[in-house]
Amino acid sequence: MRNNFKFLINWWKTIMSLHLDTKTVFVLIGLGHLFTSILIGAYWYGQPRNKLLHIFLIGKCTESVAWLGSALRPDHPSLFYLLSINSMLFIAATCEIMALRSLQEELSRRTKRMYYSLAALSIAGFLLLELFYNQESARVAYSSVVTTVILFPVYRMISRGSTLLMRVTGSLYVLVFAMACLKGVFSLLADNQLETFTPGVYETLMVLSLFLLMIVENSGFVLLLKEKSDQELIRLASYDDLTNTLNRRAFASQADRRLSEHARKGMPISFLLFDIDNFKDINDTFGHIVGDQVLQDMTSQIKSQLDMEALFVRYGGDEFGLMLLGKNENESDRLIGKIQESLGDAAARGLPAPYEISIGVLTVVPDQQTRLNVLYSACDKALYAAKNRGRNHVYRGQLDA
Repeated sequence: MRNNFKFLINWWKTIMSLHLDTKTVFVLIGLGHLFTSILIGAYWYGQPRNKLLHIFLIGKCTESVAWLGSALRPDHPSLFYLLSINSMLFIAATCEIMALRSLQEELSRRTKRMYYSLAALSIAGFLLLELFYNQESARVAYSSVVTTVILFPVYRMISRGSTLLMRVTGSLYVLVFAMACLKGVFSLLADNQLETFTPGVYETLMVLSLFLLMIVENSGFVLLLKEKSDQELIRLASYDDLTNTLNRRAFASQADRRLSEHARKGMPISFLLFDIDNFKDINDTFGHIVGDQVLQDMTSQIKSQLDMEALFVRYGGDEFGLMLLGKNENESDRLIGKIQESLGDAAARGLPAPYEISIGVLTVVPDQQTRLNVLYSACDKALYAAKNRGRNHVYRGQLDA
């Protein structure tokens, strides 16, 4: 253990002793952001307008100009030069966090206004700092803290509900934030006058944090964008556009897996098949737009009564199915009563057409030979029997021997 600790100390000292040409590093970072902008722009060209990509692309272009401009820093930079470079970096960080929040669907108009105000205050604060305390150490500490504050909401990616890619990206951002804060503290505590292009521990920390941030920013965003696109494709392939319920193929795949699981556990499953009574009359009387609204209202009301385990499918038209996992006859009967009650008083929800549903229901404890098509066939017969009894009826069927 002691040898390993000594190895880590020696490794850290070696890293800290490396001298890197800072101006060259700034050029490489600027080119890295520039090439990222070119690739994103090429991807974006010809695509439908995407505000998320637009915001991120503006940020990358601004950041590229800022770092390339930093590489041309004169020995005695003017106030205008310092203000321009740091303002572009603050704007780039603001665009980046707005793009990331938009990726997580957390960017409201109020949040946008907050970030615009934060960017303006950051620039104003830097100007005041330059006017009344023109020191490199204070300037570095201020820029590090402000950039960290602007980007800090990415820690929300580490939450439990996030994907693994989001959690890893958020963790890397936090690591970069820690390095930025360390850089700011070191600049304030430095005994001698701090110079950005002077070889030393500060320069090495700065270069490492900038490289890590560039990799996390560019690679992380592109991968997160790809992940979101993949999730959207999966959703489109698995869900009905109108009602956001499962389509036949996705439901069949999930239902077969759940049937097998519950067969091993010896747990019951209740299967419901239902449709809207006289739905054709609703379409003919009020039009298909109202018919679609009725379908959306029905699925919304039913979803509010379901737990996370239930599988909800649209077979087609106004025919839907529900697989209630772990629900016996009494539990499924109580849920059916709640569903029927929730569909009443459609006028209070803004619908011109009242509606009711008829339901065929079946409860079984499946075995390894139980198949979805057999359950569907038995429920279809039960639904037909419910229809024969009139509107808003429920009929409980049984499997054939």
